[in-house]
Amino acid sequence: MPPRYDTLFYDGRCPLCAKEIRTLRKLQRGDLIFADIHEQNAQNAQLPTREELLKRLHLMTWNGEWVIGLPANVRAWSHTPFGWLLKPLLWPVLYPLAKRVYETWADRRFEKKYACSVGPS
Repeated sequence: MPPRYDTLFYDGRCPLCAKEIRTLRKLQRGDLIFADIHEQNAQNAQLPTREELLKRLHLMTWNGEWVIGLPANVRAWSHTPFGWLLKPLLWPVLYPLAKRVYETWADRRFEKKYACSVGPS
C-alpha cells in the first residue's frame, strides 16, 4: 500500500505555532507534510483563502478531505506516538468545551496578529 500523507497548514510567522510545528516535526512518523501558509501560492484554487488558513488550523488528509480547527490539531498529533493523549478532546462529552477553548484562543491570536493586515503577502 502506498504511503498516505496528510498535509498540515501552519502559520510560520507565529512563534507559538512554530514551536509546536518544530515539536511535531521531531515526533512525527514521517507521514505528515508541513506547509507554511505564508509560502503558499495565493492562486491555488484547491486551498481555502489565506485568511481562513490563518484563522483556524487546517489539515488536508491524504484523500483530499479538509479537517479544521481542534480536529485538525488532534489529527496532526495522531502522527506522533502521543496522539492518543489528545483523542479524548474529540469525545462528545469533552468536545464542546475543548472546541470553545480552541476557537477562543484562535480568534484572539488572529485578531492580535492579523486582523488589520490580512491580504496578499
